[in-house]
Amino acid sequence: MTEDPDGMVSVVSSDSEQEPSAQSEAPEKLPILPVRNTVLFPGVVLPVTVTRKKSIRLVRKAYKGDKLIGVIAQKNSNAEDPVLADLYEVGTMARILKLLELPDGNTTIIIQGQQRFRLGEMVQTTPYFTAQVDYLPELLPTRQTKEVKALMASLKDAATKMLKLNPEIPQEAQVALDNIESPGFLIHFLSSNLNVEVGQKQRLLEINEAVERGTQLLELLLKEIQLLEIKHEIQSKVHTDIDQQQRDYFLRQQLKVLQDELGHEGPDQELDKLRQRAKDKKWPEGVAKHFQKELDKLSRMNPAAAEYPVSLNYVEFLLDLPWAEYTKDNFNLKRTRKILDQDHYGLEKVKERILEYLAVLKLKQDLRAPILCLYGPPGVGKTSLGRSIATALGRKYVRLSLGGVRDEAEIRGHRKTYVGAMPGRIVSQIKKAGASNPVMILDEVDKLSSDFRGDPQAALLEVLDPEQNSTFTDNYLEVEYDLSRVLFIATANSLDTIHPALRDRMEIIDLTGYTLEEKTQIAKKHLWPKQVSEHGLTQKDVTISTAAVQRVIDDYTRESGVRSLERKLGALARNIAKHKAMDEAFPAKLEPDDVSKILGAAIFDRDLYQDNETAGVVTGLAWTSVGGDILFVESLLSRGRGKLTLSGQLGDVMKESAVTALSYLRSRAEELGIDYRLFDQYDLHIHFPEGAVPKDGPSAGIAIFTSIASVYTQRKIRSHLAMTGEITLRGKVLPVGGIKEKLLAAKRAGIRDVILCEKNRKDLQDIPAEYLKGITIHYVDQVDDVVRVALLDELVKKPLKLTVRDETAAPAPLHEVEVH
Repeated sequence: MTEDPDGMVSVVSSDSEQEPSAQSEAPEKLPILPVRNTVLFPGVVLPVTVTRKKSIRLVRKAYKGDKLIGVIAQKNSNAEDPVLADLYEVGTMARILKLLELPDGNTTIIIQGQQRFRLGEMVQTTPYFTAQVDYLPELLPTRQTKEVKALMASLKDAATKMLKLNPEIPQEAQVALDNIESPGFLIHFLSSNLNVEVGQKQRLLEINEAVERGTQLLELLLKEIQLLEIKHEIQSKVHTDIDQQQRDYFLRQQLKVLQDELGHEGPDQELDKLRQRAKDKKWPEGVAKHFQKELDKLSRMNPAAAEYPVSLNYVEFLLDLPWAEYTKDNFNLKRTRKILDQDHYGLEKVKERILEYLAVLKLKQDLRAPILCLYGPPGVGKTSLGRSIATALGRKYVRLSLGGVRDEAEIRGHRKTYVGAMPGRIVSQIKKAGASNPVMILDEVDKLSSDFRGDPQAALLEVLDPEQNSTFTDNYLEVEYDLSRVLFIATANSLDTIHPALRDRMEIIDLTGYTLEEKTQIAKKHLWPKQVSEHGLTQKDVTISTAAVQRVIDDYTRESGVRSLERKLGALARNIAKHKAMDEAFPAKLEPDDVSKILGAAIFDRDLYQDNETAGVVTGLAWTSVGGDILFVESLLSRGRGKLTLSGQLGDVMKESAVTALSYLRSRAEELGIDYRLFDQYDLHIHFPEGAVPKDGPSAGIAIFTSIASVYTQRKIRSHLAMTGEITLRGKVLPVGGIKEKLLAAKRAGIRDVILCEKNRKDLQDIPAEYLKGITIHYVDQVDDVVRVALLDELVKKPLKLTVRDETAAPAPLHEVEVH
């Protein structure tokens, strides 16, 4: 029953006041016609188009009868079939002057307002509303007082001013205004034509006292005049730009038509597509509002403006991100174990940790992803392990290389105000993955550096904190993004260069080097088949024996990982590929002799140990960023004044260890059979070979002590012996780290006996038995225990004859140290 005024409200005035119908003509019950977007005032004539069947039935029946209906405005203009609650309480009784049947099936009526009424009890609701009504009196002034005359003059002046400011109002309105003499009808006429909301017009209709209604009307007219004056002023200011803007507009419209003809999309079609895509996004409400705001801003922007492509790229990036899109995790733990075993040999601790994570996630269905850090030497499979984890979980895999990154914006992104602003690498990789829960490898996290552009490690603190990364904010994105479902796996060769706060956020998983047996299995199962395939060969063309693989490992590589081993196997495969391509004969199975022919002379000696025929030469064990290694300590005495010389590019800790070892030896000289005068009459030179390699750390203390004890006593050192540990001035042996890597290095070098601190015994519990095969471990607590194990009673083959002489000259200062 909702009806609309037919186009612009037509107001017809009479020369005299439209008096309300006599009480005898006003029925107690009226059929009610709801209208929207207009309010009917007494005396005003306007056309209304009736479209609903109920309304058509109402007006036809009324037209055949007394032609009286009640017209009431709707509170809710959107209600297609209004109920009583959708109507205002006060309306106007109207008389139907004319009823017109239109060709399109609609009906138009011309009605004139008669008398105001208040809606009473509803009599019927079907087939249309019929209600009891209470008519409201029109309290008109009894005489033309000065106040009434001033009010009418003010209303006419205001209306005339509005006509001048608004050129859209026809000139006939001024004629009609001049011919109105009745105060009541003047108020109704202006109220009906006032450009205000329906609610404000309704409030005017509900006022009974004419002077009060006129005063309220004048206030609304003055406000409307102010708005028109401001509008006119703005239009006059921008008039100079209108011509150029119109020209641009017409040119853009012509360009749009041409693009449509050519099949090219214009800016409007592009924005419509973005809006359509946004409807299907399952993003947070705050992000949806932010996107709509940016899109509205873009729609108001000139496509030729420099900011347009920047804003367009931004909203497209928002749409491309996989908000709340997650891949389903595969909780088949047996399958996961199988995949991890197929891709990587060994690494049991890492595999066990991944299975634990999956098991908890399967049981709880909601677990914040842990931040794992795979720590170990190069080539042990840290990066490739991440891909295997992603495959096992059924997640997307992305890799973020952090080596050499020194700009904080690489992690957090640039603000959009900068020229060439880009999002950070984290959210860029999320977009690339197409899911919000990928496995993300943060490769070489220990290689991050900082400069004047900020500290990337500090920027990673929020990313890698499970308590914070659910609200990660990229500078470019400007809205929060949830990273809590991402499984971050960092890789590092060294923990020393990682910020302590960053290291505290990660679960460190130690990947140590491989044994000979593990490298052999990795080469046979993974590396060799891969190299054969990459060089155009097949497994039927050539195979490699276990002995040949071990020859490559022993004689041509010396590493904790298998990267060099893979390169050497690639060299073998290339040689076979060359023979096959040239139709030359080649062995179907590579043996150790074939390896020597292809790769040439051995690069490394398997037995690195140096004999014990020279006093003062001790084999120490060191940990490096590429795994364990052996370290030689050499000592030499020469006539002098007790000066200590250290060489070999040593760090401060290593120098302190040498001074401490010499001090303790001087205190125990009598027990070891050393003449105390030797310390003042001979200079001691301690050298660490490979001087170009920096050396530092506390693990060489007992090796230095054993070396200088041997050179002062000229006693032999146990053959095939290596040691690691620090000493104190009290003669205590302290534990050190990197035991597994050091034992692997000792095994590669042919060492048979190793001296460790008693407190390092616990570190061997997690080391498989095959790592220790062929090595005897001697645990010591005091330096005296080291002497009993390391120093033999037998003198070296050509002992140095150390003699003392009486000298009255003052001895050199104790431990005058010279470092080269």
